[in-house]
Amino acid sequence: MVKFNRFTLDNGLRVIVHEDKTTPMAVLNILYDVGARDEDPKQTGFAHLFEHLMFGGSVNIPSYDEPLQRVGGENNAFTSNDITNYYITLPAVNIETAFWLESDRMLSLAFSEKSLEVQRNVVMEEFKQRYLNQPYGDVWLKLRPLAYKVHPYRWATIGKELAHIEEAQIGDVKAFFKKHYNPQNAIMVVGGDVDTEQIRALAEKWFGPIPAGLKYHRDLPQEPVQTEARRQTVTAKVPLNSLYIAFHMPERTDEEYYTTDLISDLLSRGNSSRLYRTLVKEKQLFSEIHAYTTESIDAGMFVVDGKPLAGVSIADAEAAIWEELEKIKNELVENDELTKVKNKTESTMMFSEMSLLDKAMNLAFFELLGDADQLNLEISRYLAITPQHVQRQAQHLFSKQNSSTLIYLAE
Repeated sequence: MVKFNRFTLDNGLRVIVHEDKTTPMAVLNILYDVGARDEDPKQTGFAHLFEHLMFGGSVNIPSYDEPLQRVGGENNAFTSNDITNYYITLPAVNIETAFWLESDRMLSLAFSEKSLEVQRNVVMEEFKQRYLNQPYGDVWLKLRPLAYKVHPYRWATIGKELAHIEEAQIGDVKAFFKKHYNPQNAIMVVGGDVDTEQIRALAEKWFGPIPAGLKYHRDLPQEPVQTEARRQTVTAKVPLNSLYIAFHMPERTDEEYYTTDLISDLLSRGNSSRLYRTLVKEKQLFSEIHAYTTESIDAGMFVVDGKPLAGVSIADAEAAIWEELEKIKNELVENDELTKVKNKTESTMMFSEMSLLDKAMNLAFFELLGDADQLNLEISRYLAITPQHVQRQAQHLFSKQNSSTLIYLAE
């Protein structure tokens, strides 16, 4: 059970405080409600470019890392298709340093042609290294537009194409910042050896004066129901043939999200999971195989991917995967097998509650979904799932017309 207090500043900034006196540390986490799904299809990769730009210094603080290192702190950030998240961990006695650093860059990020040029080059290099020059690196650049035709999940966080970053202009970048990086569009969580009134005073002092900005109302095109199987085969410089099958799945706030998540664990969590046991160990068809969800806020993807062993045809490998999916659709999962997977999920969640940073990030994310308190109900949602739920959801998910299959053939 994660306890917290919450309040909202006049400018709309939501603040959550989690007091934990068992640690001398504190964490300040700011979640901005902006991700790759909020980009213009002609200017993608901006949310991720911003994550880099935010470390380029603000108007009053030319070097972001230096003051933080002086007080024993560290920081990082990540961008997804849904959110951008920045966090600082430091000794709790120095918590105010985190407040002035984060508030200054929310108020006045330093935009210069030089910082844009530097970060643009960093991101372009990352695009080439991780996505274009690495075996299977471009899988999400291919799988997303295969599965999504209208929703902005059809491009990856890095962006649709290199040119969008290359051609990013300072005016466009400033407009993106103004639209999304403001108090109304942010959730701040402070956790650790702090008390709520102290944090309220610091929040008022450092964030209170920042103008609220305009409220961004998200209105994204919804993906229509897929009605026919989609396939794409590419020949590439990869060491082994590989296949990816993506299925559309419910959004993060849908009750069936939890069942879908458990199905991915039944299929592929650990060495006793179904896909590993049957297709890697018994039948020896794959060198590796995985099933996972994209954990998206809007309707996401359930993906099964695997690398068939040399000598195993793609057709046989694919048929073997479908055989396993048919099993989970047609036969009720045994209670013991389901309980084992639930126990693993429960222990993972309990374990993440021990980490101050994980707690802060989770509170911010659940507040974004509607209510931070939902974090405390997560485990009970998983534990309530029955074999009947699993079968019904598997039947709903695993149909050929709901599938998008991407095949890599080694040159």
